[in-house]
Amino acid sequence: MKLLVGIDVSSKTLEVVMMTSEALKPVFQGAFENDLNGATELKTIILTLNEQRHFDQITIGMESTSIYSFHPAYFFMNDDDLAQFNIESVVLNPRDTKRYKDVFEDNKNDQIDALYIADYLRNGRFTTSLVREDEYIALQRLTRSRFELVSSLARSKQHFLENLYYKVNKLAVNTDGEKVAVFGNAIFNLLTEEMTTDELINASTEDLIDYLNAAGRGRFADVEKTAKAIQKAVRGSYRLPKVIQNSIDINVSIYAAEIRTYQKLIKELDKQIEAIVTVLPETEILQSIPGIGPVYSAGILAEIGQIERFDKETQLARYAGLAWKQNQSGDFNGQITPRTHTGNKYLRYYLIEAAGSVTRYDSVFRAYYEKKMSEVTKTPRKRGLALTARKLVRVLDVLLRRHQLYQKEESV
Repeated sequence: MKLLVGIDVSSKTLEVVMMTSEALKPVFQGAFENDLNGATELKTIILTLNEQRHFDQITIGMESTSIYSFHPAYFFMNDDDLAQFNIESVVLNPRDTKRYKDVFEDNKNDQIDALYIADYLRNGRFTTSLVREDEYIALQRLTRSRFELVSSLARSKQHFLENLYYKVNKLAVNTDGEKVAVFGNAIFNLLTEEMTTDELINASTEDLIDYLNAAGRGRFADVEKTAKAIQKAVRGSYRLPKVIQNSIDINVSIYAAEIRTYQKLIKELDKQIEAIVTVLPETEILQSIPGIGPVYSAGILAEIGQIERFDKETQLARYAGLAWKQNQSGDFNGQITPRTHTGNKYLRYYLIEAAGSVTRYDSVFRAYYEKKMSEVTKTPRKRGLALTARKLVRVLDVLLRRHQLYQKEESV
């Protein structure tokens, strides 16, 4: 017999309903503070019930409610008293439990939600259990923060380009087909610190070449071509009145400062991430795949934890949100199927980023990526990367379960 503990979590309270696997009627209902004292009181009640009935397994489940579910879930998973028994602490997708509750119940309150969380645990089709080891959880805090910083950096770059368009519109959109990497250090500093728009207009080609050579440390493949492209774009852009130009310059300066700040913070996080990921046993396996370095391996391992948490690779793929809905009825089998918009967004991000990197270094993955891109005309790159990431899941699952390094000819 199992004890099923459903908890509806809020910032202040833990609303609890306990049921057994053999009866629909709750054996306990109550509310506790969402703090150490409240969780300890709840633990005492669980232990008392277990002493009376000797459960084969105790499953404690709660919905993923932003940051509020982390502490109670971690507490129950790692408590020494509970660890003496067969206990499982799981965090559920609120979408799944809502669908389940809506089949039976129209009303909503915390006690009803806790009841149906406990009942949902009965069918055993909940998501995987929590990562236990502290190193993985510590790494997860860093890699998720990195994800948010990268997202913020992307937004800042977009705002920068919008304002750069007002300042020098032809440079912002490369209208003449002459690509200028505005976010390269040398050109970025040129546009935001070194010269005003008027100075750029009046600068000679030789002056620009000298600056780019010095700032770029001779890394431009064709510095003269780059200098002429910048000069042409600046001189061909619209002119704005002084008062408007000043306001645009302020915006450009602000977003440039934001970009530099985010880039600095990401570099600092990367150092901390690398320091932790090097001690994990699976790191060497992931980094044996060409194109996967410390950051991508950290992001993936932080979310996967131990591969034994997943019964098979399809469960891991669904957990990452790299699964596609089936559209079949009778003799009809739809060829266009949408990807599920659920799953762990952090794991999906790092898998897709890693897949894009791997395609640049591994011919097997590159051929697969190009094949998938060639099959469609709509968003081919997005589709190619998603399917390549799904292939990467299969490879990772095999390598992690076998505890072996990657070999190109054995990829699956």
